[in-house]
Amino acid sequence: MKTPRDKTVDILRLLSKEYPDAKAELNFSNPFETLIATMLSAQCTDKRVNEVTKVLFNIAPDPESMAKLSVEELEGIIKPCGLYHAKARHILDVCHEIKEVYGGIVPGDKAKLTALPGVGGKTASVVLMEAFGADMLPVDTHVFRLAHRIDLVENAKTPDETQRQLEAITPKGERRHMHHLLILHGRRCCKAIKPDCEHCPLINGVCDFERKA
Repeated sequence: MKTPRDKTVDILRLLSKEYPDAKAELNFSNPFETLIATMLSAQCTDKRVNEVTKVLFNIAPDPESMAKLSVEELEGIIKPCGLYHAKARHILDVCHEIKEVYGGIVPGDKAKLTALPGVGGKTASVVLMEAFGADMLPVDTHVFRLAHRIDLVENAKTPDETQRQLEAITPKGERRHMHHLLILHGRRCCKAIKPDCEHCPLINGVCDFERKA
């Protein structure tokens, strides 16, 4: 019987063949854009976020300029992303705090990031991983689902605990890659409802979900 650590090696090998170009599907070019795009992505598709940020970052490319927008102006721009009242409020609060406390520079520290309004552990980890090169494995809904379906984690009831366990069993230097592979596999094959086990490259020897179901 394979251990979770053995499974991660198999998953990296098999899913790398399935998704050779796996990478972040959000568009961003610096830590600030990474933070804002990730905040907007909550319960929204990456494609829609990219459409919105293309407009938003042209109008307000940094914390200082974005902080000058009114709530109504920002809501009008980000409305297609959904939850726009809360997102606009949090984004403006974040921009003011980054401007006033950190001199306009997004902090590269998880504790400081999660202290920002509306920034949770997953968002902070994504920013650290994508913008600062941290060797981390952020857990979104897809990663959480797959980690439990494939039995990679044990008694991990929260995303934070799931992240800790996944990082412990994933080879160093491969955590970012594993994050992107699991997300793509969750979106395209191992869906929440009616996962396509028949065409899954993990079904033989790595994942027993179909048999257990």
